[in-house]
Amino acid sequence: MSRLKKQILTLVLVAAAFILFNLGIYFCFTVRYIDTSAELMQSKSIELDKYLPFDENSLIAKHDTEFQLDGELPVLDGATALFPVYSAFMNSVYPEGSCTFDGADFTPESLLQKRGTGGAYKAIVSGEADIIFVAQPSEQQIAFAEESGVELEYVPIGYEGFVFIVNKENPVDNLTVEQLKGIYSGNYTNWKDVGGENMPINALQRVENSGSQTAMIAFMGDTPLMEGATNLFGRSIGYSFRFYVTDLAGKADIKLLSVNGVYPDKENIRSGAYPITDSFYAVYRKDNDNPNVAKLIEWITSPEGQRIVEDSGYVSAY
Repeated sequence: MSRLKKQILTLVLVAAAFILFNLGIYFCFTVRYIDTSAELMQSKSIELDKYLPFDENSLIAKHDTEFQLDGELPVLDGATALFPVYSAFMNSVYPEGSCTFDGADFTPESLLQKRGTGGAYKAIVSGEADIIFVAQPSEQQIAFAEESGVELEYVPIGYEGFVFIVNKENPVDNLTVEQLKGIYSGNYTNWKDVGGENMPINALQRVENSGSQTAMIAFMGDTPLMEGATNLFGRSIGYSFRFYVTDLAGKADIKLLSVNGVYPDKENIRSGAYPITDSFYAVYRKDNDNPNVAKLIEWITSPEGQRIVEDSGYVSAY
C-alpha cells in the first residue's frame, strides 16, 4: 500500500473514531439533559372533540340558562387557549346542531370555529366570524383592521395568567420579572446566571401574531426581545397562558415558574399578586348589525356568563 493511501486510510479511521466518540457522548449523557418543554411549548392544538358543545361527555362547563338565542346566530371563533369557554357559551344558549364537527375540524357551516388567535382576528375583520374570544391584538392585527376600514370593539370577559414553563427536572422554581426579561433579551444565556445549573438557556418563542407571542412582546415592554434561537444542548424555557398549559396541553414533565416569588394559581391571578396577568376579550365589529351580538355579549358579562368563565378554569372579569 502506498504512503498516500496509508495516510488517507488513517485520516478516515480517525474521523470515524471521532464521530463514534461524539455519538457515544451524546446518547449516553447529553440526551439526559435535553428537556422536553420545547415540545409542549410549541404545541398549538388541543383535542377539540373533548371540548365540543352538545356532547354529554364533553369536558366543558355545562350550565342551563333561561336565556336562549334564536334567529340570526353569531359565528363564534377564537384562540385555542380559550376554546373551552366559548364552546361552553354555545352549549348554554345556542340550539343543538349549531356546531358541526367532522372528527378533525369544524365544517364551513358550523357556527363554532377555532382558527386560533391569528386566524380569528382575520375572520372578524373579513366578516367570517361575528364574535371572537382572544387575548389582546398585536400591532399587525390592529393595523390590518385599520387598513381594512374595520373598527373593533373589545369587551374584557376574564383574566388569565401569562406563565413561564420549564422541565420539572430544572432546579429553578422562581425567576424575577427582571431575570425573565434578561433571558429573553439575551443578557442571560446560562442557567447559572439565574440560580440554576451550568447549562445553556434555550429560550423558546411562539409564532408571530399568536396570543402568547403578543403577550410576550407586551411583557417585554421597552426591553428588546431577542430573535428566536434554539440551543440543542440547553435546558428550555417557554411561555403560554396558565390554563392552556395546566389543563389543555398539560404534561407531567413540566412545571410553572413562580415570578417574583408568586405562583400563578387562580387565586394569585384574581388578587393581582401574580405580576403577569392579561385580560381576554370578546371582540366584535362595531358595524355588525346582528342584534344577537349585543345580546350575547351582555349575557357573557352577566353573572351567569361569568360563572361559565370561572367554571371553565379562568378568572372572571366581573
